[in-house]
Amino acid sequence: MHPHDQSTWTPPPRDPGQPREPAQLRRILGLFRPYRARLALVGLLVGAASLVSVASPFLLKEILDTAIPQGRTGLLSLLALGMILTAVLTGVFGVLQTLISTTVGQRVMHDLRTGVYAQLQRMPLAFFTHTRTGEVQSRIANDIGGMQATVTSTATSLVANLTAVVATVVAMLALDWRLTLVSLLLLPVFVWISRRVGRERKRITTQRQKQMAAMAATVTESLSVSGILLGRTMGRADSLTRSFAAESERLVGLEVRSSMAGRWRMATIGIVMAAMPALLYWAAGLALRSGGPAISLGTLVAFVSLQQGLFRPAVSLLSTGVQIQASLALFQRIFEYLDLPVDITEPADPVRLEKVRGEVAFERVEFRYDPDSTGPATLDAVDLTVPAGGSLAVVGATGAGKSTLGLLVPRLYDVTGGRVTLDGVDVRDLDFDTLARAVGVVSQETYLFHASVADNLRFARPDATDEEIEAAARAAQIHDHIASLPDGYDTLVGERGHRFSGGEKQRLAIARTILRDPPVLILDEATSALDTRTERAVQEAVDALSKGRTTLTIAHRLSTVRDADQIVVLEAGRVAERGTHEELLALDGRYAELVRQDARAARGAEQANAGAGVPRNV
Repeated sequence: MHPHDQSTWTPPPRDPGQPREPAQLRRILGLFRPYRARLALVGLLVGAASLVSVASPFLLKEILDTAIPQGRTGLLSLLALGMILTAVLTGVFGVLQTLISTTVGQRVMHDLRTGVYAQLQRMPLAFFTHTRTGEVQSRIANDIGGMQATVTSTATSLVANLTAVVATVVAMLALDWRLTLVSLLLLPVFVWISRRVGRERKRITTQRQKQMAAMAATVTESLSVSGILLGRTMGRADSLTRSFAAESERLVGLEVRSSMAGRWRMATIGIVMAAMPALLYWAAGLALRSGGPAISLGTLVAFVSLQQGLFRPAVSLLSTGVQIQASLALFQRIFEYLDLPVDITEPADPVRLEKVRGEVAFERVEFRYDPDSTGPATLDAVDLTVPAGGSLAVVGATGAGKSTLGLLVPRLYDVTGGRVTLDGVDVRDLDFDTLARAVGVVSQETYLFHASVADNLRFARPDATDEEIEAAARAAQIHDHIASLPDGYDTLVGERGHRFSGGEKQRLAIARTILRDPPVLILDEATSALDTRTERAVQEAVDALSKGRTTLTIAHRLSTVRDADQIVVLEAGRVAERGTHEELLALDGRYAELVRQDARAARGAEQANAGAGVPRNV
């Protein structure tokens, strides 16, 4: 849209003199501050589980030193029951701890996702013209998703677990194959339970991935250049943020369900395996009492220690350290986005206009895409006034600054010198809602969401009735075509509106703006990319849209601006000529030459179409 924009957008450099990692760690800890109460509860559960687990060695000591040597069967049974109880309590505490810590971690990730999305909604348009959409998606989806292991503390090492299990089983067989067989008797049941849990987690993961895909689609559509332009000019930035937050909220529930799927069943396996030592001690004692094969005390204790290792978490400190370091890098990338400077902000005490007449004025306007540049300005000392209800056409060669001039009115960019006013008020002093209600933009690059026709039109006014939508479509001369479709206004427009021709998409955009009903209208080469027949149809819709509004038309084809109240020719960012169509033709200057060039181009296009003999879609 701006081929003359050669500026680069980069985040401000970090201060190399400041300590980065400690400050970053403090900032990461700050993310958990809103959830202090839940984290304190997790601490209590961990403490309680630790106290319960401490009781087990004491019970074991009594079994080895008193119950078994003295043959006290009643005491042995009581102590064994106590060990089972400690296992049950430890399992329950573990499940509750996992639930709370996973929920807190997912809430932190939700806060990060929503915070980054809201920050990007406030970024200047220049950021999106110089940032790949995939990069933005990566920051929100991949980087924040990669931090899940750290913030939820659920990471495990598959290789380490498999290695530990194999080594433990081999050692157990070497010690006593009979006890090993007893220990593994329930293995088929455990495998069955694990497969059930696996299927459940797979189902939930599928739902989660679909939700993540829906969220990624929202990001792709609404954080592109066209999506940001549309959201800003329609005043829907806050609404889009709330919609994204709702998508993220649904993902929170799915993530928690995914982490908790089968947790109680897996905890039951843990409880059973934790109870196995008590059963082994009890069985060894009874066997010794009844004269069965003796098992040495050392063998028994060693075997039990190995058996416990089958379900003990196999996460090493080294792997944890590597994971934390990797997560710090991800946090840094996210913090870079959260710390991006927002150049276009609402003033502390903004002006709100309840009724906008629509007078637009450019007072000694200067603009540079790179404020630090010493080269020629994109716009230089532009003085123009469009009275309320009047029309101004801006023409000129590519790169003259036409589109830039139009984008200054809705504050998609801010002037670097002079000011732009709406009803005498500097647009930088207005609140965003007033500006969004007052100024509508229709550009040659029409953006449509992958949604129904009705939803695309209702984006301008969420509370619009079906009758109002139909009236706007009639005014834009697109109703008959929509009504002829099998699904009518419920027809999906497809990705970027691919189911509709260029002229049809333009008329949908015009209908959307009619529904918005702004008093000031910016037409940025709205018909320049269309063939002559389609242009005439779209121009009729544009004329209907322009009635009674202050209209600023940026034009490439001069046939569309002949009736403007005032025509301005821009050259290298300066006003070279101004006047009506007849006055400028009589001047026989730059405008007259542009008219002649336009006429020659139109004749060439008509001859080419006639030679091809192929009618174009309207």
